[in-house]
Amino acid sequence: MQSWSNVAVKKRQQRVTMIMESKHIEYTVIDITEPGKESEKDFMQTNAEHKGCTISDPSPRHALPPQLFNDTEYCGDYDDFDLANEVDNLEVFLKLAAPAPEPEHKNGDADLTAAEATAAAPAEGEDENKENKTEDNGAEGGDAAEGANEV
Repeated sequence: MQSWSNVAVKKRQQRVTMIMESKHIEYTVIDITEPGKESEKDFMQTNAEHKGCTISDPSPRHALPPQLFNDTEYCGDYDDFDLANEVDNLEVFLKLAAPAPEPEHKNGDADLTAAEATAAAPAEGEDENKENKTEDNGAEGGDAAEGANEV
């Protein structure tokens, strides 16, 4: 009969593989319980920074699987993985993608990403001066045009 902590570990492993497959992320499963995988088990236990506790084993002596690595670089345990997935930050968590670069700051759109700037731009055929008319109130000069770029 399996212990509850083994069942919890197995469910966590299945969830990780399911999410990785659904997002088409290539991965390799290393089953540290298989004969001949002692060095991989030692590597995981030595390099895992979090222990991956479960409800039935809140203070494990050694790190519990699943532990996630990108080659030899530690990414995190199941809870870290789950959080990264929930906040849609899995690629960065798994060290597959560099964090998004800061957008260039041009034309007063300093706080807009390229997608936000495109979404904020008036659609073809819309009155581009709509914002200026409400802010202008008869003012002459460029102040109204500058105010239109503020978000």
